[in-house]
Amino acid sequence: MKQLMRAFLVGALCLLSGQAMAQGLTLSGVVTDQSTGEPLPAVNIFVPTLNRGAVTDVDGNYSLVLPAGTHELVISSVGYKRTRQNVTLSRNMTLNIEMEPDVVGLDQVVVVGFGEVSRRDVTGSISSVTTDDIAYQPVNTVENAIQGKIAGVFIQQDNGKLGQGMTVRIRGSSSVTAGNQPLYVIDGVPAISDDFSTNGAVTNPLADLNFNDVESIQILKDASAAAIYGSRAANGVVLITTKKGRAGRTQFTYNFQTGFSEPTNKMEFMNATEYRDYFRQAAINSENYYGDGCSVVPNDPNCYDYIGDVEFYFGYMAQGTDFENAEVNSNWQDEAFQDAGMFSHDLSAMGGNEQTRFYASGHFSDQDGILIRNRYQRISGRLNVDHKASERIDLGVSVNSSRTLNQRLAADNAFSTPLQLVAQSPLSPIYIPGTDELNPNTIYYNGLFDRDFASYKTKTFRTLANAYGTFRFSPSLMLRGDLGADIMTVNDEEFYGPETADNWSNNVGGIGFNTWQQSVTYTASTYLNWQGSLARDHRVDATVGTSMQYSDYNYADVFGRNFTAAGLRNLISAAEILGGGSNGSEYAFTSYFARANYNYKEKYLATISGRVDASSRFGADNRYGFFPAASFGWVITEEDFSASIREQLSYAKMRVSYGLTGNAEIGNFPYLALWGGNSYASLPGQSPTQTANPDLKWEQTSQFNVGMDYGLFNNRVTGEFDWYVKKTEDLLLNVNVPATTGFLSAVKNVGSLENKGWELVINTFNLTGDFKWNSSFNISSNKNKITNIDGQVITGGFINRAIEGQPIGVFYGKEYAGVDETNGDALYYVYAADGTRTTTASWSAATDRVIGDPNPDYVGGFTNAFSYKGFDLSVLFQFVQGNDRYFGGMGRFAVANGDFFDNQTRDQLNSWTPTNTNTNVPEARLYGGNGTRHSSRYIMDGSYVRLKNVTLSYNVPRTLLQGTGMSKVRLYTTGINLLTWTDYKGWDPEVDTDFIGGNIGLGNDFYSAPQAKTITFGVEIGF
Repeated sequence: MKQLMRAFLVGALCLLSGQAMAQGLTLSGVVTDQSTGEPLPAVNIFVPTLNRGAVTDVDGNYSLVLPAGTHELVISSVGYKRTRQNVTLSRNMTLNIEMEPDVVGLDQVVVVGFGEVSRRDVTGSISSVTTDDIAYQPVNTVENAIQGKIAGVFIQQDNGKLGQGMTVRIRGSSSVTAGNQPLYVIDGVPAISDDFSTNGAVTNPLADLNFNDVESIQILKDASAAAIYGSRAANGVVLITTKKGRAGRTQFTYNFQTGFSEPTNKMEFMNATEYRDYFRQAAINSENYYGDGCSVVPNDPNCYDYIGDVEFYFGYMAQGTDFENAEVNSNWQDEAFQDAGMFSHDLSAMGGNEQTRFYASGHFSDQDGILIRNRYQRISGRLNVDHKASERIDLGVSVNSSRTLNQRLAADNAFSTPLQLVAQSPLSPIYIPGTDELNPNTIYYNGLFDRDFASYKTKTFRTLANAYGTFRFSPSLMLRGDLGADIMTVNDEEFYGPETADNWSNNVGGIGFNTWQQSVTYTASTYLNWQGSLARDHRVDATVGTSMQYSDYNYADVFGRNFTAAGLRNLISAAEILGGGSNGSEYAFTSYFARANYNYKEKYLATISGRVDASSRFGADNRYGFFPAASFGWVITEEDFSASIREQLSYAKMRVSYGLTGNAEIGNFPYLALWGGNSYASLPGQSPTQTANPDLKWEQTSQFNVGMDYGLFNNRVTGEFDWYVKKTEDLLLNVNVPATTGFLSAVKNVGSLENKGWELVINTFNLTGDFKWNSSFNISSNKNKITNIDGQVITGGFINRAIEGQPIGVFYGKEYAGVDETNGDALYYVYAADGTRTTTASWSAATDRVIGDPNPDYVGGFTNAFSYKGFDLSVLFQFVQGNDRYFGGMGRFAVANGDFFDNQTRDQLNSWTPTNTNTNVPEARLYGGNGTRHSSRYIMDGSYVRLKNVTLSYNVPRTLLQGTGMSKVRLYTTGINLLTWTDYKGWDPEVDTDFIGGNIGLGNDFYSAPQAKTITFGVEIGF
């Protein structure tokens, strides 16, 4: 049998191999821009009949060896119209080529799963971002760099801490309790995107990657585009392709930038005088309202001396200073922020010849956060090599290694997190009067002790690598194999000196923690691709293959206390080891996939794909899932009947698609009954940790999409429009189970949800010539609704809920009705069965109902790009409209009309008094809880428009660089988050507090850091 198979393969290879290449003639020349005459690098000159081609170098030169005869050349480059040209060779020949810019970008190469297609052949919904759109931005991660640039993609940085989590939703949330983040694939390798945080504040693993190495980003949004990734694609797919080398002399590029950051906003708090007077009045109001009885029965334990209490605390806060004359007026908010500088260096080289091409880069950046103690350093190196071993065999490798150091902060819900300093009284001195020692006698723990006597460092080492090989049986048939690995090791080192004892009850002589985590993902794929013609005008591009993924995770930690000296912070110096632990897990996927693209006369297009996935996360009976998809395209402007309107309608392509994708982003082995080790009276034992569900199966999302790509008025106006419906069935849901089982919840297939929406992109070429002005506008809307979760109500956040018939994460609670003008009471609404409502001062008597929605109605961006004689200006406005925010964390303490001793925002000075009855702020009452419990009082409109990015650059003319050895000098300045227009009263509308975030806990603000406003100055040099 083996001999027969070997003979069959040898015969097939001989049949498909074609004729051997003969000695030929040289065709060479220069490719230039038709309008400017500038040479064009990276232009492909391809001879389809010979499957042979060349790529122009940095000076636009190409050289191609061909046999004598007549050949058809296909010349293509991103941003230029594809052309075909016949050439007859009888001797060596020079052919110079001019290329016409293509404003529609139909010949842009679009990376899809396991292959590439031309933009003109795309029938699914795919958005693209190139390196020119994102390079050298002063942000930590690629998601920041594309924010506001892509229709249908909502991106939000959870807060202003460096390296923290990002929320990315492609066409809405597809699951309630399973994963909602997209799948990231970097050079063919599914990237680790799990959270490795040990303090409850989600981090972002993609911040480890240097996005300046990125060549392009493709967002696969509909099922047709994403179904090739099957079970991984329900939340969309982000394909990241890094830069490759090209033939020609080696080109070096060095980029340096430096700058500074500051908060986008600061809030206004009461000064010492306002604080003192306000709380005195709050105490008087409480005595008047509640009465204390102390003057009647002085020894009554039930009486409360509000006025005496406030004066006692004033004395404690002031620490001997004269608070009557505001001797101390501390601005604790300023103490939370720091002067934040940054710089970065990038050096890259690319080049090669027809056989071997390479791209190599090195990166180092160091950025201070706007919050004290927050810092992020990254060093990385990349090497991409592509080698043509023979006319049939191509090999390549892509390796990126990085090391990041994140000086982290506590989660938002900790007094040591910097922004909780604003809770301190302005009467409290920051330092002990007359000394330079921090004041420990503040009303709350003084978080500045953590600034000076604690450290929290996260070191991440990551290697992302991929190796590939291709074998061409013939010009039409190619076999490719890929092996990839993503290895991430994370080490957390925490130390809290004895000075921070108030923050750690068991801190004796200092306490330290050390955590080690490692996640390793291995991938392998093999696929066969055939491109050819079945008959005249019938082109087919077919792919069939298989892939596997194995992931392994390990965790270990140890902690101890009583360190011998302040400078010795490693656990080896701890006198007492308090404990430790370890765990680990693994999972695997095996997949089979196929796809076929069909093109008839460049006007009728079709794509059919299917993928079968098997996952270790499901039992044997439900391990496999099948995810098919189909899409169709019709290029209307290729029809004869459109000739009469082509001056108005230059290009039009209709698209329609339908398909299934899956979701398996849950814990490992949820279908099994699991046991875990424990101890009882120092004896080893075991106990159940998970109940079994052998019937657990795939969560599936179907999606129907209708779209149109268009060009108007000779393509001066271009864009696309899409409308879609996504329906998720068999939700992988954490549901409540009877307590008699010994568990509180279990993962089951329960329920469904739906997303409906539309996306619009409009690109305009307003002015051409020496002064150019281009615009790009995108807007999208998505409506999410939970259609069935078996009547359950699932909680999250502070008052978030998942409720049938409502969008995910709605705010649910009491509706605030304002202030009783007669006495200053906070009022709430009571709803009757017929919908009529009355008011009550009793919070518990008020009706619970949906009082807000954290999901936006519209998101988008508006970019304008101007250029004139070497000067370039790009301006991006980003907007989010229609989403609510719950300011119920800090709001309930600092916007609380004197309920606690937290410093109050200045708007509370407008609280109700007998002479100020027309107000929405209840009467100030110390300890009164007058309107400070969870309610819609703290729900605010989170809509905003932000001047997201402004970049001004100047390209030094090449004539001035002659003889310097430099080919390019670009000077630039970039501003990020320069201006924000919003009615939100907190620091920043773009927040999600880090310790209770998730699918349901959306839109909460709890001392969450604002985004940073960053300005940088840079120089880019090519040589």
